[in-house]
Amino acid sequence: MTAPRLPNLFKVPELKEKILFTLLCLVVYRIGAHIATPGVNVQALADFLRNQGQGTLFSLYDLFAGGSFGRATVFALRIMPYISASIVFQLAGPVFPIIEKMQRDEEGKKTLTQWTRYVTVVLCVFQAYGFSIFTEQLTGAVAHPGWAFRMTTVLTLTTGGIFVMWLGEQITERGIGNGMSLLIFFSIVERILPETVNTFEALRSGTLSFPILLVVLAMMTLVVAGTVAITVAARRIPVQIPRKVMGRGRIREGQKTFIPLRINSSGVMPIIFAQSLIIVPGTIATFSGVQWLKSFAEYFNTTSVWYVVATAILIVFFAYFYTSIIFNPVDLAENLKKQGAFIPGVKPGAATADYIDEVLTRITLPGAIFLTFVALLPIVVSNTLNMPFGFGGTALLIVVGVALDTVQQIQQHMLLRQYDGFMKGGGGGGGGTSRVRFRR
Repeated sequence: MTAPRLPNLFKVPELKEKILFTLLCLVVYRIGAHIATPGVNVQALADFLRNQGQGTLFSLYDLFAGGSFGRATVFALRIMPYISASIVFQLAGPVFPIIEKMQRDEEGKKTLTQWTRYVTVVLCVFQAYGFSIFTEQLTGAVAHPGWAFRMTTVLTLTTGGIFVMWLGEQITERGIGNGMSLLIFFSIVERILPETVNTFEALRSGTLSFPILLVVLAMMTLVVAGTVAITVAARRIPVQIPRKVMGRGRIREGQKTFIPLRINSSGVMPIIFAQSLIIVPGTIATFSGVQWLKSFAEYFNTTSVWYVVATAILIVFFAYFYTSIIFNPVDLAENLKKQGAFIPGVKPGAATADYIDEVLTRITLPGAIFLTFVALLPIVVSNTLNMPFGFGGTALLIVVGVALDTVQQIQQHMLLRQYDGFMKGGGGGGGGTSRVRFRR
């Protein structure tokens, strides 16, 4: 299916309103990313993140914040508290049966959404207070440290985090695409221009040669194409729905359909989990000042071979771990059995669950290997070619995934509009009577 043409998007009134509303929300989001938090020396914070903060939890957080964390803006927390709260309830589903039951029920989903908002507020308060303590420890970052600064920072950042959460929900309800994902997407994409400028500066100063730049650009093109292919790739398991008599002479004809199992079912989460763990030693060593911790953290520096090996192992592990959490073959097999559907050549029930689990285990491995390749390639390129690489595998997967999802939703709106037009105009000139004839 081809992507919708830009002029056609604004021919559909409803789609036009959704797109314009989404753009308006993103503009507001962008404006808030330039309003600094009162009492913080932005330059001192930026210098720390650029030097000692590299390879720590703060640099990873700043990536998803689109640089707002380093600029100490009122949106410094961005959408991350809400994402963290959502992940908590998602991981709690397999552990607590009551939450798992609520995830399946419509009313339960609304309750979980409300709980997620409450947890987001709590996380915003704790993270904002942590941010105030963190900035007070930096030399020259806070002019007047103390409780007044801390309370002001907590109030400012918590309000900003809640407003960003509300903005994302408004985009989801009244705009186009998933609001939370679009905000992260926009935070990452807005770094393209500064990173492009840095690349041209390196080219002009001679630290980066033009042939190497061409090689890296060609490599990036292939990686993006491969990321798109892996994101949409799926293993289709055929499913047969038998013919069924519904009553009063109605008969439901047999159907053939399929279950799409994505090769990369876990998305970008394995990379996020792996990076969050791998940078813990560096974060602790940065603030502890203990010498043996600093020596141990050197093994997990991005230039170390141990960093590459440990990251690869963690990504593969979390790919299987997260897939097992979000995908339950037993529930899927039970739903097929209730509908009377079956996989050809496989017995319904436990045998179907085992078969789906076996297929899912096989296709998760190539997906995990590709995630490892995408996550580590920018690091290897940066270390070997001495090129400033501003985008990692995490950012690339998020950008590609959100872009594909948004385009798919736009296409669905376009197809729905075409279907409505077909139904309205299907009567032709025969007085509203369809001209389609059926054979007896």
